[in-house]
Amino acid sequence: MVHGTPGYRGTRVGVAQGSPPRNHSDHGGGGTQLPRMRVHYWCAKGHETQLVFLKLPDDQIPRTWDCPKCGLPSSRDPGHPAAAAPVDDLYKSHLDYVKERRSSQEAEVVLAGALERLRSRGVLPDQLLGDP
Repeated sequence: MVHGTPGYRGTRVGVAQGSPPRNHSDHGGGGTQLPRMRVHYWCAKGHETQLVFLKLPDDQIPRTWDCPKCGLPSSRDPGHPAAAAPVDDLYKSHLDYVKERRSSQEAEVVLAGALERLRSRGVLPDQLLGDP
């Protein structure tokens, strides 16, 4: 069945129908904004990215930023773009991340514990793995 009413299109949660939209000063803070600064980044291909940050000390602003156009790292110095990451570092599998967190010995302990819990619940019989 199709209704002839427009429904909720164009409305926000908590807004009564027919009420004027609230402006930013209604959200607290009296309409004052925190100081901001625009930071420019350039990649090796010459793409410029402009980001807005809160006004922070220079050491708290990121030195590099990934270019949204090509994915290469960008630096804040247009004459010296950030060094591109090696191709091997662009993609890591789930297993690569696991290997970074655990040694082979730790993995064996975790696996043995998980198998023991499955066997104790009867989910994994011993004969499936060929254990005596």
